[in-house]
Parts: sequence; structure tokens; C-alpha cells
Amino acid sequence: MKQYLVFDIGGTNLKYAMLDAAGNIVEKNKKPTVKTGLQEFLNEMYEIADSYAGKFKGIAISCPGKIDVDNKIIHFGGSLPFLDGVNVQKLFGDKYQVPVSVENDGKAAALAEMWLGALKDVVSGEMLTLGSEVGGGIVVGGQLIHGAHFQAGELSFMRYDMNCDDWSGFTGQKGSAVNMIKRVNEALGNSDLEDGQKAFEAINAGDKTAMAIFTDYCRDVANIILSVQAVVDGAKVVIAGGISAQEIVIKTINEQYDFLAKKFYRVGNELTKPEIVRAQFENDANIFGALYALLLDVNGQSDEAK
Repeated sequence: MKQYLVFDIGGTNLKYAMLDAAGNIVEKNKKPTVKTGLQEFLNEMYEIADSYAGKFKGIAISCPGKIDVDNKIIHFGGSLPFLDGVNVQKLFGDKYQVPVSVENDGKAAALAEMWLGALKDVVSGEMLTLGSEVGGGIVVGGQLIHGAHFQAGELSFMRYDMNCDDWSGFTGQKGSAVNMIKRVNEALGNSDLEDGQKAFEAINAGDKTAMAIFTDYCRDVANIILSVQAVVDGAKVVIAGGISAQEIVIKTINEQYDFLAKKFYRVGNELTKPEIVRAQFENDANIFGALYALLLDVNGQSDEAK
């Protein structure tokens, strides 16, 4: 049975797992992400890979940043800027003499949904990851779109408020679940502004102050979906991120999309609404998606990758 070593590089944790070609996790673990520098970070990854020496037929990596999937080079690196310029082929493929792949974390999550989740067999659609900003991926013709510069689907860069002169007017901030939670907790007088549980306790209880902020946020997300729908004409929009576990999130986003469709005649009568659903994968999405990227890279549309 072929097995693959998969790394999910995050700003907080370095997750890793061994999976077979069907997407079954054989074992998984995580360690705090080393942030002191590139060599120390690589040493941690090498130590993990060495512990599985001879057991894996390939290495798949998910990480933040703009990813050149053709040449397997990381650019920028998000919260880990020392990853900028890292060549995964040279540092891992040549070292371990196995096929390697590297994919942006948001796109990896979308690939997981395409392979085994809510975007399976969807010809056109998109996934929105609602976290500190808005990430995700766009599917057209049954393929994940990377774009000429590997930045397709980076929805955070869409300008939302044309009258705003700073980053707060961009989709990344308007669709930020973290910012919404902070606003709710601040309005309620909670000491921990990042406490999502407290914020949603108030939202689910119907607190008027919390609900007003939450409803406005869901309308912003609905506006983002509407804008993307005008370009992609997707059959389905998959919502991911920690807040998607709350049933009220998908429900309210749908309600706010319907509100906009009624408010603007041509939207309601000419632009077909996509199905808006919750992502099936949660914490392990990037692991499954990174593996799928590797299988596609090595085998194309093979039986293993379907």
C-alpha cells in the first residue's frame, strides 16, 4: 500500500500525517511551528520526515503564501516570511528522492472539497474560507484555477468599499470572521475580544446587539458571493473556516443573499443563486487537499486521484 507524507504548515502548528492514496489517514500528529528561522524550521521538518524514512512514496505540503505549483516555489509565506523563495523540489524532492508538491493552504482546502467533499463532481463553484481574512479557491470546468500568477481565488484582494482609502475597505477585512467576533465581544463588553464561543453564545441566543453585527457581517459575505457569482456562475459555494460549524452562519448567509436578490431586481431575476453550503472538511482539510494535489501532479486524473 502506497503511503504519502503530508505537511500542513500553519502559523501556530505544523501538522503532519501519513495517508494512503485513497485519502485514509494512517497516523497524524502536530508540533508548534518553529518561527526562529528557516534552517531551524527545516530541521524540524527533516526530523519528522526522517522518522518515516522508507515508508512514503511522496511528500505533499500545504502552506501560506503565493505558491508556484509548477516550479514548487513558495513566495511570501504569509505569517512565516522566511519561507519566501523556498524551493520545495530542491529541499525535499531531491533530498528524499520522491515526488513532491506544494499548494497554497486555501487552495488545498478547496482541493479537499473537490476530491472528497462538498465540491465533488461540481463543474463550477468556489470555496470561501472565513478566518482572519477570506481565502479559498475557484473551480471552473472541474479544475481548480491557479491563474497566471498563482493568485486566482485570493478574494481578500477584492476592493469592497470604493470610498475607503485603506485595507479595511477590502474583502479580506469585510469578510473577516475574526473581526466580526471582535466587534461582537467589544459591543458586549467581553474582556477577551477573540473569544468566538462567547460571541456565538450571544448570537445564538438572539442578543440584539450581537445579532445586528452578525447579520451585517453575513450580508457582507453574501455580497462577496454575489460578486464572485457574476464571474464564475458557480453551482455551489462552500463555506469553510471555524465559524462554519455554527448552523446559524450558513442559514444567515443564505437569508442575506436572498435579501439582496429581492432588493435588486436583476440580481433576483437574472443572476442564478448558487447553492450555499458548509464545507465537509474542517481541521484536516489542508492535509487531504495537499495529498490530492500531489496525486494529480504525479498521476494526472488517475484512479488514485479520483
